[in-house]
Amino acid sequence: MQLVVGRIGRPHGVRGEVTVEVRTDDPELRFAPGTAIATDPADRGPLVVAGRRWHKGVLLVAFEEVPDRNAAEELRGTMLVIDSADVEPSDDPDEFHDHQLIGLTVVTVAGEHVGEVEDVLHHGQDLLVVKRKGQDEALIPFVKALVPEVDLEAGRLVVDPPEGLL
Repeated sequence: MQLVVGRIGRPHGVRGEVTVEVRTDDPELRFAPGTAIATDPADRGPLVVAGRRWHKGVLLVAFEEVPDRNAAEELRGTMLVIDSADVEPSDDPDEFHDHQLIGLTVVTVAGEHVGEVEDVLHHGQDLLVVKRKGQDEALIPFVKALVPEVDLEAGRLVVDPPEGLL
């Protein structure tokens, strides 16, 4: 499974630097000089980071394959992706990556089947998007009180929803 770590934005200057909308919690590692990064669409890459710097809170990246502003403009909107297998698991037993949660079966503490985790949204608070058969999607805040158990081995997570959430 591929994980998006950034999206190429507009060119910056004339030497081929691009702005990157960062979508990773470790941009220093993901965009380290010499790192090859796959792209979506795949035919635009892989791209090798030649250099990176922060400018007014925006990450600017130079790629070895991008010599000038015109080449940089052609990459606008390209997603920068990594393989989920390349992500180090966290030492924190209560911390999960989105790709680990998507696809898990959701059941209540009473054992009732709710659905399947379809997506994870990050809007101030992490929300699990649960696809339910014959019903609208359910949005469940991903907090310990409402999601007391995540069992990756069994492929399920247990929810303890307050009345009215589902």
